[in-house]
Amino acid sequence: MITRIAGKTILAIVLAGGRGSRLSPLTDERAKPAVPFLGTYRLIDFTLSNLVHSGISDVWVIEQYMPHGLNDHLSGGRPWDLDRTRGGLVVMPPFSNAENEEGEFAQGNAHALAQHAHLIREFNPDLIVVLSADHVYRLDYSEVIRQHIEHGASVTMVTTDLDDEKQATRFGNVRAKGGAKGGQVTEFAYKPDEPLGKTVTAEVFVYDADIMLSTLGNLQKQGALGDYGEQLLPALVARGDAYAYPMSGYWMDVGTLDAYLQTHRDFLDGKGFDLDDPKWPFITSSISRPPTRIEKSARLDAAFVCGGAVIAGEVVRSLIAPNAVVEAGAVVRDSVIQPGAVVRAGAQVSRAVVDQGAEVGPGARVGGQTANSRPSVIGAYAHLEEGAQVGPGQVVAPRTRVRAGEESRKVQPLDVDDRAGRK
Repeated sequence: MITRIAGKTILAIVLAGGRGSRLSPLTDERAKPAVPFLGTYRLIDFTLSNLVHSGISDVWVIEQYMPHGLNDHLSGGRPWDLDRTRGGLVVMPPFSNAENEEGEFAQGNAHALAQHAHLIREFNPDLIVVLSADHVYRLDYSEVIRQHIEHGASVTMVTTDLDDEKQATRFGNVRAKGGAKGGQVTEFAYKPDEPLGKTVTAEVFVYDADIMLSTLGNLQKQGALGDYGEQLLPALVARGDAYAYPMSGYWMDVGTLDAYLQTHRDFLDGKGFDLDDPKWPFITSSISRPPTRIEKSARLDAAFVCGGAVIAGEVVRSLIAPNAVVEAGAVVRDSVIQPGAVVRAGAQVSRAVVDQGAEVGPGARVGGQTANSRPSVIGAYAHLEEGAQVGPGQVVAPRTRVRAGEESRKVQPLDVDDRAGRK
């Protein structure tokens, strides 16, 4: 029942514990991997779907921040056929032990791996595939594993090239022999002040299990581990047996509000990938919903509209999630309206995210009108009353009620650097 590829025992570890503060307020009341995407998916669905289609069925999900909604979605692995008697999906929550009875939250993703080192040794894999849970892409991990074995690598880093080299400072930067064809990694820099180039890690790594665990142990004796880009990967690159695997096709780190909106735009524009390819479908924990209702007054242009939605107003280049409502006379442009949200008659929403269960009241205004307007966000179950206004680059915290004239006290500026790194 153990996953074996090319004769090697494989364990996949999905890191799903980060808070995702750059996606706030979408992550104020949910874990980032559980954030809805394209209405019917959650961000973690892409990693899990890639795993099962790659033939990997031993999957650990390491959690930390607000795991309850994520666990509801994971449903014990059932949607991905990972609910097995032996192996399958295993949720790894924060824990205490005899050596540390009070427990400890992970201080970075390398530290999270080190915390589970004794459990990894008990599983005894040959190779470990370590993945993030908030990236949107399609990839056959078995091909990466086979290249890793062929090279006898300590680590294989999946890489991608960004359109904008300046954005590379947000990621691990990679230089490798062979350029776009991959090869031995000759230089690695983690979130450098000046980019090494356009090539960055896509947050997909295949490790030799013994080398990874021994290196983590040695580094831990020297001090804090932090993220694996800080010490673990540089140490493996210094060995001379780290390799790159260049990835082709669409990839997006959906870790910022700008990136979140841009990824929706990309799929609306046909720049993404096929989500319902019968040979590689993207799977989610689905709920039966009634048909979408389109009223006579509705106008739709380049929109995704999910089951259970009711559209009577104008929707342009936007995503309308399940059970969301756009009333007659309302206008939604270049925006994401999350499940159960309501945009009342006469309201206007532009370049914004209206989160789950939120309501934009009659005649209210949300967002900016220009192409370079910063995103605006109405938090989950927040309520803008009639005539309230939320400008570009402004957010309303979840469950906040904003009356017209109260905006200066209730509406907050978007106070994080929210540029997107993308391919």
